[in-house]
Amino acid sequence: MNFVTTEIEGLLIVEPRVFADERGYFFESYNKRLFDEAGLNVTFVQDNQSLSQKGVLRGLHFQEPPHAQAKLVSVVKGSVLDVAVDIRKDSPTYGKHCSLILSEENKKMFFIPKGFAHGFLTLEDNTIFSYKCSDFYAKDSEGGILWNDQHIGIDWGISDPILSDKDQVAQAFSTFKSPF
Repeated sequence: MNFVTTEIEGLLIVEPRVFADERGYFFESYNKRLFDEAGLNVTFVQDNQSLSQKGVLRGLHFQEPPHAQAKLVSVVKGSVLDVAVDIRKDSPTYGKHCSLILSEENKKMFFIPKGFAHGFLTLEDNTIFSYKCSDFYAKDSEGGILWNDQHIGIDWGISDPILSDKDQVAQAFSTFKSPF
């Protein structure tokens, strides 16, 4: 496994070592020992999976302390534009984001530590998105930031995505008070 740093401290692209031949492929999607050796001492307690059609945008979501979550996200089938926004108020990159394409072809994963809002846009029909979380879902701790907030300036490449009711009315970054 290769851990690639990004411009935002703590946010990592994880590239698994893929063994492929005429039968198909094999790779480790998670190995606690390798994560510990990379300084990522995280314990995952919940795995989630979603199925979405092309043009669905989910996010930007986070959970507030004491139920904040680190995540390891990947795509099983299809592809997404995946985005993480730094919401750690004392971070030099507060309000900055990092995005990348995750797909069944590239098999890349994104490690998103606590203190980030996260979202993704599906680029293909029947995309299956998977994520490991370091804490259990807690409805009373969930938060969100508006997906198209101009202050953050994410280029999603789409002007009219398919959104949940919750994501349509998420708060603007200018009024956001970070709990991190």
